[in-house]
Amino acid sequence: MASLLGKHLFTLNGQGPPPSKDFFQLLITNNEVILTSWKISVRLDCRGAAPTELKTSHQDFLHQKMLQQQVVAVFGQRILEHTKSLCQGKFDYLERLPDDILLKIMSHLDLKDTTLLAQASQRFRKLCDSEKFWEQTVRSCAEFTSDMEGIANAMGWRRMFFTFFHTSKEQQ
Repeated sequence: MASLLGKHLFTLNGQGPPPSKDFFQLLITNNEVILTSWKISVRLDCRGAAPTELKTSHQDFLHQKMLQQQVVAVFGQRILEHTKSLCQGKFDYLERLPDDILLKIMSHLDLKDTTLLAQASQRFRKLCDSEKFWEQTVRSCAEFTSDMEGIANAMGWRRMFFTFFHTSKEQQ
């Protein structure tokens, strides 16, 4: 099943903690954890320095406390836990689905359930706030007509949804 994920399972870039200005990349492949760092300094002896790269197998990473501490120092405890989960073969396939498939799944949820889904992760929050999601939601309403499409495009699909339902509830 892991073959569905592709060669790179996870990648993240970031600057090291102060006072360092060093730049780091964490890359997790199907069988390795690679931490690359670039020294950022105005000192002459650091100019043109090649990046350092620490490569280790998944199993070795799980036992290398020093490397784990470096990941925590740069990226935080949450990223370390995610990295360890990937090294243990625990993959979150739902998070890796393409947006169009997730939007199709979300179209079967009640709106109140999508508010809970938006709290699950940043990715779901972005999807639940996206114009694509609100367009799909408005278009699925039985009362939606083609005349409304121009209005929705002009004012935004989310605003159209709340304006439309707010006025239709007041009229009832």
